[in-house]
Amino acid sequence: MTKTALITGATSGIGKATAYEFAKHGLQLILCGRRQERLQSIKKELEPLTKVHTLHFDVRNKTDVENAINSLPNNFNTIDILINNAGNAHGLDPIQSGSIEDWDAMMDINVKGLLYVSKAIIPQMTERQSGHIINIGSSAGKEVYPKGNVYCGSKHAVLAITEGMRIDLNPFGIKVGAINPGLVETEFSKVRFKGDIISDTVYNGFEALQAEDIAEIIYFVISRPKHVNIADLLVFPTAQANSTTVKKEL
Repeated sequence: MTKTALITGATSGIGKATAYEFAKHGLQLILCGRRQERLQSIKKELEPLTKVHTLHFDVRNKTDVENAINSLPNNFNTIDILINNAGNAHGLDPIQSGSIEDWDAMMDINVKGLLYVSKAIIPQMTERQSGHIINIGSSAGKEVYPKGNVYCGSKHAVLAITEGMRIDLNPFGIKVGAINPGLVETEFSKVRFKGDIISDTVYNGFEALQAEDIAEIIYFVISRPKHVNIADLLVFPTAQANSTTVKKEL
């Protein structure tokens, strides 16, 4: 029986690459994002491979999340796999000069958005006593680096929530895990640095992870046998040893 996967933040980066990877393997897809044109473009490209439904909403808006999930047609409303991928980073400032607007954006999307989407979907999984939830964390959830303060805090929260989910959902046979990438070359830095020129140099001098690398790992995780749950996975590019140690060529 074909499984259905819902992916948040599916219009770019890891979310988009995961949609393409899942489509190659025939999973039915629910793609969620804030950019309607991109959702439609991706849907058009993937429909020759699998069935695709799109949901246009912002994970920060609890009502919109609930309405979107409740609007799913019958052939898409049984969600077997949830990929909580939507997330962002804003700014790289010391705590004393950080922007409250940036802080709100990171906590609202990375933490509250993940909770809103999960809350809308988990009840059907507990009722069926099956399902798989993967939360996309970050190496920033493992260690705090200079000027990372609130972003690192939000990703530490993702890991704590993941562990709590796994405990609470264990009686229902639901798999829960986190995948935590290091440096991945996506639009992420352009958002973080608000299009500043520094965003174009973040990945210079070394070979960063690509979104497709993470997508392949996500598919590996969701395709394990029923008795296997990969609970926590940290992945770096070879050039990266931790959040502050990266071997760069001059």
